[in-house]
Amino acid sequence: MTTTVPARPHAPLTALDGDSARWAGGYWGELLERVRDTTVPTMWESFTDPAQSPGWRNFRIAAGEEEGEHEGPPYLDGDVYKWLEAATSLLASQPDDELEATVEQVVQMIAAVQREDGYLHTPTLIAARNARGAVALADRFHFETYNLGHLITAGVVHHRVTGRTTLLEVARRAAAYLEGVAADDPDGLARSAICPSHYMAVVDLYRATGEERWLRLAETFVAVRDHFSGGDDNQDRLPVREQRVVAGHAVRANYLYAGLADLVAETGDQELLEVLQRLWQDVADTKLYLTGGCGALYDGASPQGYPWQDQISRVHQAYGRPYQLPSTTAHNESCAQIGMMLWSRRMLDLTGEARYADVVEQIAHNSLRASIGLDAQSYFYTNPLRQVRGLTFPLRMPGDTALKPVPEPPPSDERMRQHYLSCFCCPPNIARTLAQLHGYAGSVSADGLWVHLYADADLHGRLDDGRELSLQQRTGYPWHERVELTVTDAVAGGMPLHLRIPGWCTGATLRVDGEPVEVSAPGTHTVLDREWRPGDRIELTLPMPVRVLTGHRLAEEVTNQVAVTRGPLVYCLESPDLPEGVRLEQVALRRGVRLTEVETEVAGHRVLALTGEGVVLPAADDDQLYRDLPDDPLGTVALRLLPYYTWGNRGPSEMSVWLPLAW
Repeated sequence: MTTTVPARPHAPLTALDGDSARWAGGYWGELLERVRDTTVPTMWESFTDPAQSPGWRNFRIAAGEEEGEHEGPPYLDGDVYKWLEAATSLLASQPDDELEATVEQVVQMIAAVQREDGYLHTPTLIAARNARGAVALADRFHFETYNLGHLITAGVVHHRVTGRTTLLEVARRAAAYLEGVAADDPDGLARSAICPSHYMAVVDLYRATGEERWLRLAETFVAVRDHFSGGDDNQDRLPVREQRVVAGHAVRANYLYAGLADLVAETGDQELLEVLQRLWQDVADTKLYLTGGCGALYDGASPQGYPWQDQISRVHQAYGRPYQLPSTTAHNESCAQIGMMLWSRRMLDLTGEARYADVVEQIAHNSLRASIGLDAQSYFYTNPLRQVRGLTFPLRMPGDTALKPVPEPPPSDERMRQHYLSCFCCPPNIARTLAQLHGYAGSVSADGLWVHLYADADLHGRLDDGRELSLQQRTGYPWHERVELTVTDAVAGGMPLHLRIPGWCTGATLRVDGEPVEVSAPGTHTVLDREWRPGDRIELTLPMPVRVLTGHRLAEEVTNQVAVTRGPLVYCLESPDLPEGVRLEQVALRRGVRLTEVETEVAGHRVLALTGEGVVLPAADDDQLYRDLPDDPLGTVALRLLPYYTWGNRGPSEMSVWLPLAW
């Protein structure tokens, strides 16, 4: 029988759980159903088809049910754990006997494979079974702590949803293994802390069990990291409290800082909170794409290494220098933006500041949604803001199968979502994020109920003093600007209601039972403090004019270019919407252009397009590096801009978020 400690004593806000926040159809609810009906089942089919993925077969070999060698990357175990977390999360909102049986099959296999000391890593276990020497934590790029972290998190989620303890006990043993390594080989633990999911994981385990040792273990993780001399690639060249800017591998950075935010929520470490606020603002102000993507560079050099040549090192999938935000070669790994959501959500809980929810919304509506196809079973690993034909160099992409090497990357102008990638870490991460996204919708605190994401949803908040407030939220958001909230229950008068006024929105209006109420500034929460009764109606209007944005003067790749947004959505131009003979690079926007909302359809899904008149620039000579400015007259073209997340769903195409500005 497990016990639970009060969650996050030093975080004012607590996210609503699956019983307190549910989608009710609409924009996010429909996507959740596609995740349930398509994403999770087809992903499991991939894992269990040895011709496509060795993910499940590796566990069978490790358990002695098959003979063979480990195949696939060393982090593939973690991909199975993330899928398990996604599948389990779906059971929380809707029973499914078949899915539950599959989940339990996976749980029993994991429990059977785990070593007695808690270690579980199928490459090592299979090597030992085949009588070959295999040493745990021998290579930091074996990702053992990353895999164990996702295993522990899956164990906590499984226990929370099902009440069963089998996987929770597996999680305990895995954490105990890490605890032993921390005591016996702290440098080995710090060296192996690649993509540190284990920080968040052991704090989750502490919250699920009330066992103080796991919170102490999280503090130990930080202590051993701070005494390890590493590099910027893994954010371990400097102790965390001395870090001033975010550098290195973006997924690793975001996972680390999310885990540290969890630690702050339990310990109240004010100094560490200030470090995290500074680092988060560095990303938001100088390194975050308009779409919410992050980790701009395929390969960079340590920005903290200059001018000392001996400290400059290659950094993969990296945050670059401030404002270093290329469009065509943007890396923006899907896992990085999910890590930014995890980090931002925790900063929101710690501070109650709407800027963190603004970034969650920015990512969710743009780069997260773009990372999964409208078919709900194809995925992007990288998320560029521009795709062009005829690149003279290949861009690395994971192949479409782990077992059949791809000798050459696909052509850059066919950089399409794929059903299976040899590096499959992103798809199950996308699945678990979408399966749990309702947890980002709102929060409860001693000050009341908070609404962060606007969508068709049912929300419920309860305070320790017995007050309760239930809301029915209905809206056409993000297409339409009106949000209606109806009080469905209010115990003891309910509680104050905090409504986020998005940072992108000016001119918001608010009415309660028809009476106007003053609205706070964009990027804050408006508080409604009154005694609520069932039937009370709140009408929030968030004007969504089309906005044309320019970039910072140091963001060189978007100089004299503009991007179009409406509400939380970023729009793009895609080549299938251009007439024959007009190339993507020829299309510009004129200052003051009028763009009109028009309902349309992309791959069977209804969206709002923006239409208007664009400018056609003279055609360029693709083979000439420099040329004279032509005197040819400018032409015009009928424009149709679509939400960024819809691009690439109609076959190979060119696409750009940023377009030249024609004066």
